[in-house]
Amino acid sequence: VTMRVAVVGAGVSGLTALKCCLDEGLAATCFERSEDIGGLWRYAENIEDGRPSLYASVVSNTSKEMSAFSDFPYPEDFPVFVPHARLLEYLRRYAERFALRQHIQLGVSEEGNGGRDGAARGAAGSLGHDSFRQTTVLSVRKRPDFATTGQWDVVTEAGGTRTSHVFDAVMVCSGNFWDPSLPLYAFPGIEKFQGKYFHSRQYKHPDVFQGKRVLVVGMGNSGVDIAVEASRVAAKVTICTGRGAWVISRVFDHGYPWDMVFNTRFMSLIRNSLPGPLARGLVSYRVNQWFKHENYGLQLEKRYFSEPVLNDDLPSYIITGKITIKPGVKEFKENSVVFYSCPEEEPIDIVVFCTGYNVSFPFLEEADVKVENKHASLYKYVFPTHLQRPTLAVLGLIKPLGAIMPVTEMQARWVTRVFKGRRLMPVSPHPIFCNSLRFGLLFDEVLKTDCLVYSDELASFIGAKPSVLALLFSDPKLAFTIFFGPCTPYQFRLQGPGQWDGARQAILTQWDRTLKPTRTRVTSGSSSVWPSLLSVFGFLLLVVAVVFGF
Repeated sequence: VTMRVAVVGAGVSGLTALKCCLDEGLAATCFERSEDIGGLWRYAENIEDGRPSLYASVVSNTSKEMSAFSDFPYPEDFPVFVPHARLLEYLRRYAERFALRQHIQLGVSEEGNGGRDGAARGAAGSLGHDSFRQTTVLSVRKRPDFATTGQWDVVTEAGGTRTSHVFDAVMVCSGNFWDPSLPLYAFPGIEKFQGKYFHSRQYKHPDVFQGKRVLVVGMGNSGVDIAVEASRVAAKVTICTGRGAWVISRVFDHGYPWDMVFNTRFMSLIRNSLPGPLARGLVSYRVNQWFKHENYGLQLEKRYFSEPVLNDDLPSYIITGKITIKPGVKEFKENSVVFYSCPEEEPIDIVVFCTGYNVSFPFLEEADVKVENKHASLYKYVFPTHLQRPTLAVLGLIKPLGAIMPVTEMQARWVTRVFKGRRLMPVSPHPIFCNSLRFGLLFDEVLKTDCLVYSDELASFIGAKPSVLALLFSDPKLAFTIFFGPCTPYQFRLQGPGQWDGARQAILTQWDRTLKPTRTRVTSGSSSVWPSLLSVFGFLLLVVAVVFGF
């Protein structure tokens, strides 16, 4: 009997989860509450309950080669860092290429044509709430015989009609950017403030800041993006942060994408081989090469570890006086704010709280995935540790120091393999959960993990981790590229289940696709022996690294 799997959500995680199910021969159904696929990346002018909300100018923080699904490279003419509309186009092409739409239940249009027609009419997210009726997953509950079958009762609702389903497994891909965290209790005096304040989820365009004095609370990617946009029209913009942050540019060494330079196996080996203090010192030295963070009020507090903030403009906006950095908020007044270590009041008109999101699963029982203070026990950030059967998986609830899309894909490849073989497992808790508590999930800290190390670990579970040592003897050119070049997702399709014949070629041509959209003016280049010398030196380093590091 074919195993039936429910996939909740048709965003990045949901689409790749659906494809991995189909690759493994599982009968999967994906439930999406809105009228189109895309999740976070489907921009809409209106803010919809239960859905993520983008601002109009959002561009990906990771490059297209590092962000691609492992068997579906981005088109070469796409920009290196992808605006939300082009990324949504990529997801639609992915769904079309692997025939995913027929397995997705979207919102139902009022005319009865289904969400697919609505998606065609609303490619830019222009459909309003009145154009469709949501397909909502109301509940996911263990069946009475769960201990022996691992099955789940799933109740959905579309157009006022509820339907009950029985599934052998469930993949939760609903994301974590839809339930805003707005801890007003942590900001004394906010109830007296007479200006306007809102969470960053409500932000769309900078017009609202025209001529205003703006305070942005929070130093994440959204906070910095909003502050930079606001400073172009506002009278004054201030960012307050208690921790500071490492700020890096998308444009890294020699103009190459930051993640294609940073996330290589060679660099990862160095970072993870050094003692903690030395590794942190190396990172500090590296990020301060662009500008000295201490001089800009951005120095990260030593007791914190933080993922870097990606922004190309912030230091120039600080040095030209368009943005000011302040410590955390001590107290709000009627028309001003007081910061710690700053006795004077700062007049403000608008406050934008960039304070993150809550982690919640309203359709699950609290006992199945317990979330307390943004903490849950999930083995490898995926499987609840206490269930008798590993038939519930949470995908995408991770903040890797790199691209999220290939990480969620690797999670899905591993999960579907576990699902497929679960009938051979004993009734007692599965051995993958042994010592699982040490893999607890703390959304703000633990989740900021090295995407290469994590992906390698999951890939090793299914036999898809590339062997640099074996390739060194069978295909030295490929081994050299894999070890010293960017760790693009195609590396995980060279062997094992889901092996892709085009993986080698995709790896060897990754820089061609990266440079294609920027080399729009052809120039005559001069040859040099330097690259050849680098290749020889690199080969020797590879041999040493393979001998001592693998």
